[in-house]
Amino acid sequence: MPWALIGAACLGSFAATSSGTTRAPFLIEMSQDLGVSVALVANLVSFTATSWGIASAVGGSLSDRIGRRAMLVGGLFVLAIAMLGQSMAGNFLWVVVWATLGGACAGTFTGVVYAEVSAHVEDYQRGRALGWVMTGQSLTLVVGVPLAAYIGSMIGWRGWNVCMAGLSLAGSIALLATVSRTGTAGHGARTPSLRSALSRRVVGLLSTGISERICYGLATIYFATFLQELYGLSLAGLAVPLALVALGNIGGTVLGGQLADRLRDRLLTFAVAMMLQAIAALALFLWHPGATVSVVLGFVYALVNAIGRPSYMAALANVPEQVRGTVLGLNGATASVGWVGAAALGAIMISTVGFEGFGPLAAALSVLGAAGAMANRRMKITI
Repeated sequence: MPWALIGAACLGSFAATSSGTTRAPFLIEMSQDLGVSVALVANLVSFTATSWGIASAVGGSLSDRIGRRAMLVGGLFVLAIAMLGQSMAGNFLWVVVWATLGGACAGTFTGVVYAEVSAHVEDYQRGRALGWVMTGQSLTLVVGVPLAAYIGSMIGWRGWNVCMAGLSLAGSIALLATVSRTGTAGHGARTPSLRSALSRRVVGLLSTGISERICYGLATIYFATFLQELYGLSLAGLAVPLALVALGNIGGTVLGGQLADRLRDRLLTFAVAMMLQAIAALALFLWHPGATVSVVLGFVYALVNAIGRPSYMAALANVPEQVRGTVLGLNGATASVGWVGAAALGAIMISTVGFEGFGPLAAALSVLGAAGAMANRRMKITI
C-alpha cells in the first residue's frame, strides 16, 4: 500500500471537507460581523455545493488529459488562497465569491484524489485504500468542527479561515511530494470521450450513488435538529451525540474498506448495507423511546451507511485508467446532487409530515439504491 500517498490524500480530504463544514459554529458570529441574517450565512452551503459538483465533473475529465498532479496540488493551493480571501472579506458578497471558489477547488480535488489513489493500488486493495481516504472526510465531523469551535472561540471565524488556509497549503505540499510526475494519465495517450466513458454500468452506478448520498445527507443535515425537536437538547447537549454518530461513520468506513477487499462481490456488499440501512432508518425516525436509544440508532444508521460506501467507490473505480478521473469526478457531481436533494426533501418532510416521514423516505431510497446495485452487478465494463 502506498501509505505516504494515502496519508497525503487523507490530509487533503480533511482540508477540503473542513473548508466548508467547519463554518457551522460561526454562523451567528459571521452574521453579526457581516451585517446579514444567519439564514443568509447558512445558505453559503448552496454556493459551495453547486461549485463543488460542477468543478468535480470538469476537474475529473481534465485530469485524464493533463495529469492528476497539477489538479491535486493546484486545487489545494488555490483553496488556501480562497480561505485567506474569506478571512479578509469586507462584506458578505466577497465571502460568497471566495466560498464559491473554495467549493470549486475542493470539488476539483475530491474526485481526482480517489482516481490517483486507485491507480497506485491493486484491485484487491482498493476498498481499504479508498476507505482510508474517506476517513479524512469523516474526521471533519469528529475533529474538525469541535476544533474549529475551540480555536475559533479565541481567534474568531476570520482567524479560523487563516488556519484552514495553512492546512490546505500543507495538504498541497504533501501531495506535491507524494504524487508522481508521470503515470497519471494525460501524457500523450488518446483519452476516450466522455460519451464512451459513460457506459451503462457507470451511469447506473452514478444514479445509485445519488440515492445513497440522499440517505446520508438526511441524517447528517437534520439529525441535530431531530434531537432538538424531539428531546429538547441544547447545543451543548448535542456535542456527544453528534460525535458518537460521526464515530459510527468512521468505524463503518474502516470496516467497509476491509469488507470491500475481502468479499469479492462489492456491489452485493453495498446492496446488503443499503438494505440494513433501510431497517435502521425506520427504527431511527419512527421509534422514539428516549434520547439514548435514538443516538444509538443514529450510530447504527451511520455505521451501516458507511460500510457500503468503500465497496461502491471501489466498484466505480474499476474502470480503465484513462477515464478513471472522469468517472470519479462525475461521482463528486452526483454526490452534490444527493446533498441538495437531501436538503430539499428533508425540508419538505419537516413542513408536511414531520420527522416521521424521514424513516419511510430513507428506507425507500435505500431499497432503491440496493436494487440499482443488484441491477448493475452483471453489467460489463465497456469503454
